Amino acid sequence: MVALAARANPVLAFEAVTVRYDATEALQAVSDVVNEGEWLGVIGPNGAGKTTLLRAAARLVAYRGTVRIHGEDVAPLSRRQFARLVAYVPQKPELPAQMRAIDYVALGRTPHLGYFGAEGPHDRRRCADLLERLGLGAMAERTLGAMSGGELQRLVLARALAQDAPVLILDEPTSALDLGRRVEALELVDELRRERELTVISAVHDLTLAAQFATRLLLLHQGRVVANGVPDDVLADEALGGYFGARIQVLRNVDGELVVVPRRRREPRS
Repeated sequence: MVALAARANPVLAFEAVTVRYDATEALQAVSDVVNEGEWLGVIGPNGAGKTTLLRAAARLVAYRGTVRIHGEDVAPLSRRQFARLVAYVPQKPELPAQMRAIDYVALGRTPHLGYFGAEGPHDRRRCADLLERLGLGAMAERTLGAMSGGELQRLVLARALAQDAPVLILDEPTSALDLGRRVEALELVDELRRERELTVISAVHDLTLAAQFATRLLLLHQGRVVANGVPDDVLADEALGGYFGARIQVLRNVDGELVVVPRRRREPRS
């Protein structure tokens, strides 16, 4: 899971993006540029602004400032135009219980359909391939109401990937998966990122997974960017402890990958 270095080809840019909820500024003039093929992991404690930043990028929340894709302001784009550029996986997607899995994934093809909105052989094949790659091929005809939480989370990811958009935004995409499935899903995203030079932005609570998959980390605290760089630079024991309010230790496993673990505040032994 060694990350590829992203080439300096800007795809997504935040320019002084600010979001206010009533009297509270959830984001305060956040600026950043994400390059083609880069995986930006957005980290921070609860309430830091991670989801708000992703929702601003997905045009799901009102913001001041500018969000650009390939240098173009996304605000004036139609929903169809925007959906061809950005695929978004929310924390709590809508999941119609009576819909079949294959039909749900096919919704991701909507921005690419013609005037009459009918899927062609290429669209159906694309959806079937994604179900297979996510271990859901045998469940294509199953209704969503008969699927487990982990299966549904993989299905939501398949729908987003079916959009074939150059930007993939993931808000805690593996929270309902067990550890093994969590790694499998992220490895699939990473594989597709490399194959298609996708630009991926994800909010991640698990700092170890963020370190292993993201090429760069953006640490938010109280709506501000407080650190920005490769995982080795951002994940430092003392700095993380200060922002997360806990004793945190950063280690390396036998493969040299970063592992972030909390430490208990033990009473001294008598």
